[in-house]
Amino acid sequence: MPGEVIQGHAKLEDTCTECHIRFDKEAQIRLCSDCHKDVKSDVLKHVGYHGRIEEKECSVCHTDHKGRNAKIVVMDPEKFDHTKTDFPLKDAHNKPEKVKCKDCHETKKKYRDAPLECNGCHRKDDKHKGSLGPDCKNCHNERNWKETRFDHSLEKTRYALIGKHIDVKCSKCHVSLSLYKGVSHECVACHRKDDKHKGAYGKKCESCHTEKDWMKIDFDHDTKTKFKLLGKHVTTKCEACHKTDVKSRSEKIATTCIGCHKKDDKHKDNFGSKCEACHVEKIWKTITFDHTRDTKYPLKGKHGPVKCIACHTGHLYKQKLPLDCLSCHKKDDVHKDKLGKRCESCHTEKEWKTKIDHGRTRFPLLGAHIKVDCKKCHQTQLYLDTPLACYSCHKKDDDKTHKRRLGKKCETCHNARSWKAWDYDHGKRTKFKLDGGHKKPDCYACHEQAVETNFVIVRTCIGCHENDDVHQGKFGQLCERCHVVADFKTILMGSVLPKK
Repeated sequence: MPGEVIQGHAKLEDTCTECHIRFDKEAQIRLCSDCHKDVKSDVLKHVGYHGRIEEKECSVCHTDHKGRNAKIVVMDPEKFDHTKTDFPLKDAHNKPEKVKCKDCHETKKKYRDAPLECNGCHRKDDKHKGSLGPDCKNCHNERNWKETRFDHSLEKTRYALIGKHIDVKCSKCHVSLSLYKGVSHECVACHRKDDKHKGAYGKKCESCHTEKDWMKIDFDHDTKTKFKLLGKHVTTKCEACHKTDVKSRSEKIATTCIGCHKKDDKHKDNFGSKCEACHVEKIWKTITFDHTRDTKYPLKGKHGPVKCIACHTGHLYKQKLPLDCLSCHKKDDVHKDKLGKRCESCHTEKEWKTKIDHGRTRFPLLGAHIKVDCKKCHQTQLYLDTPLACYSCHKKDDDKTHKRRLGKKCETCHNARSWKAWDYDHGKRTKFKLDGGHKKPDCYACHEQAVETNFVIVRTCIGCHENDDVHQGKFGQLCERCHVVADFKTILMGSVLPKK
């Protein structure tokens, strides 16, 4: 024997045929492989160092019979081609000044026994303490250990990182580096301190918020609820209506206007609870109720801008309002009920102080009366009490001229066309025709005293001319026997004087 074999081959030292076949040098490779089955497997599978190098006799690299403590594996670390192993040295691993062979290959262990997984060498560096398993390369790389990458997709983790979650550090959610699995997917698990609702709206933050912009509310109230947000409801804050804790709330939020706006009801419930009958969400002060269309009482003229409460003083649906004018305007009735209840006979909604058709009254306005102001005759607005006689209005005019000497029936001589244009036929209207000298004297020559009712004037000559009787009554009172009306001085010849 050339010399002792290494300690590992010592049990075979007495049986040379275990390693050698006489006169068959090439059989040595087969015999080595039969014993070193792991190397044989690498060669057959073309894996590991032996499976990648050029095939040659084992003795080229590994010689024996050099003693029990001889090293039959001779390798120069600086020249060893690690790319032909199952673990090529890349990036940070390929820095001899930092990473030494002994860092991975333990003493008294085969090189092939060096672990291929990161955790095999970096178990002590595992801040996750094994909670994420041994496959470090899922997140880390050989270039920079602190530079992590991880497929957080829905398929891998059931929680895809989208929106602002993409740039969030792992430690923000995984507060413990040993706790990655089993982390809650609920928003509130990380954002409980950010919950301004203080838990009142429950834990399903995603119902309203998104990862893209937390401040932007993405809740479709129109499709997800039975209450569409219209007008000013769109900009109303949630808590304005949702005031109770959703966890403890069992009652439903009212969907009627009065359910939220009862304190704003200026009508004090007099108009009922159907606010939407008059108001809209866009502008609360805009009234959409069409009184002309929706009721039996169209609002015309000045009734249009009148406030509802001016007429509806009680409950809208319980108080039945009459439709006549006087029901609302009794206090405005300056006629004190003298003209009845049909105000519309004279007045209209357009202008209350309207002119009436005086032709339909007992005193049609004719002539100069047409232009006379109402107040001239109607001293008060109790119109029916106004007298119809001319004298009632023209007494002061009579006092200036006739001084009641011709009575109160002004219309006997005068007309409404012109007061100064008077006409009285004394012959037809009385039993005393004015002719001759009687045409010249004015009325007051005979009508000297005031007459209250009927005229009672003596129709005899002597009745007016007693002072003119030069005969001093000696010829009697029948002046017309001798005198004529045309000329008093003319004497009728052949007159018979009365006997004494």
